Amino acid sequence: MRPLPEPARGSLTLASVLHALGDPVRLELVRRAWAEPEATCSDLADGLDVPMSTLSNHWRILREAGLISMAVDGRHRRIRPRADDLSDRFPGVLDSILRLGAAESSDSSLL
Repeated sequence: MRPLPEPARGSLTLASVLHALGDPVRLELVRRAWAEPEATCSDLADGLDVPMSTLSNHWRILREAGLISMAVDGRHRRIRPRADDLSDRFPGVLDSILRLGAAESSDSSLL
């Protein structure tokens, strides 16, 4: 598998992480990635009513913010959450956001 570029642990910023999680679709994608590490992009996006081009952009934003790692695996892209990096940089922040996001997504009509 060939990894795609991502920011180093030390260069992760809270502003970029919060910006990436500010979109309800991206928040849902991250929530799903945390529940199913090493899944493919298409597996994690299953059931979302979002065009593929928009999903590609969402994945890029999440990767560039440092929330996920992405590796090319043949014709697929595997997603791995960067849980350790984020926990080291921002202890407890992501867990709280994902917990609140999960409760909110069950009521959301956007997804």
